[in-house]
Amino acid sequence: MRLPLLAAALIALTPAAHADEITIFAAASLKTALDEIAAEWQKSHDDKVVISYAGSSKLAQQIQEGAPADLFISASTDWMDAVQKSGDIDEASRTDLLGNTLVLVGTGKPAAAEVTELPKLLGDGKLAMALVNSVPAGQYGKQSLEKLGLWSEVEPHVAQADNVRSALMLVSTGEAPLGIVYGSDAVADPGVGVIGTFPTDSHDAITYPGAVTKAADTPQAAAFLQSLKQDPAKSVFEAQGFTVLP
Repeated sequence: MRLPLLAAALIALTPAAHADEITIFAAASLKTALDEIAAEWQKSHDDKVVISYAGSSKLAQQIQEGAPADLFISASTDWMDAVQKSGDIDEASRTDLLGNTLVLVGTGKPAAAEVTELPKLLGDGKLAMALVNSVPAGQYGKQSLEKLGLWSEVEPHVAQADNVRSALMLVSTGEAPLGIVYGSDAVADPGVGVIGTFPTDSHDAITYPGAVTKAADTPQAAAFLQSLKQDPAKSVFEAQGFTVLP
């Protein structure tokens, strides 16, 4: 009888074999939606979902340096291209998940205006943006301002932040009167309002690709990635201002 009892005790102490931890590196702009989606996933799965948010450039570099991520969701194809070129993702798993818009926001409920009026609206104030040379939201913003002929005029007023959510916070807390963020960021923060939307032809298409990393050690990473295009995740993304790509 002692051996069966010992076996039973060992089984009781051993974690369920199918329970995994899924580590996701995701663009900061995904936080509100992805936190909700992960919480919903965990209600019907044994897996624990751990998400690290930052600018896509920083996350890509961390993955290339060996950081233990199972999934990478970028806010631009360029940074996904970079980790694909360095051999750090499973190319077959790569898929374009989401689209977004680029908007000019102000504190509270600002009056609507054309984005071309930005210099006049800004005056001597600061314009909050994500890092314009590395973080996708900042890169898209700079592209648009250059295309509209506004960059040289507003550049001296730009206050750069590590990621788009940090730029959003500068506006929400009143440290900067205006900011350039994604449409989904404006939905996520009741402290800001949209003044205008930048023309889609003034910047590269805003696309969020996702992929399983080569370092992934759980098969559930691929399952989670696939679930992001289906309900309930699809509905959450759309409610937060994203476009779910076919």
